[in-house]
Amino acid sequence: MSNVNELSDQEFAAEVLSANEPVLVDFWAPWCGPCRMIAPVVEELAAENQGSLKVAKINIDESPETASTYGVSSIPTIMLFKGGEVIDRFVGVQPKKRLQDAIDQAKA
Repeated sequence: MSNVNELSDQEFAAEVLSANEPVLVDFWAPWCGPCRMIAPVVEELAAENQGSLKVAKINIDESPETASTYGVSSIPTIMLFKGGEVIDRFVGVQPKKRLQDAIDQAKA
């Protein structure tokens, strides 16, 4: 069972902006090669930070409003939210350690 929730535009505010813990959001699309490359890393981060971090994915083809609201022009784009605000943003495939370091800072 995956620790990553698939979100739609309608679920975004409740699941991400109102969350008590930091939320890592992966903006992706099924046709995006780099998105498929980073997906296992996102899954690992979700499993390893379970209980202290929420992890969600938004398919930009199915939920374009949220991507547009946050200025996502390239995918994968990974954003880290805390208290309803974007506190970190990564574009393209990232090393797992770089994402984990950002998560650790958000949890501190």
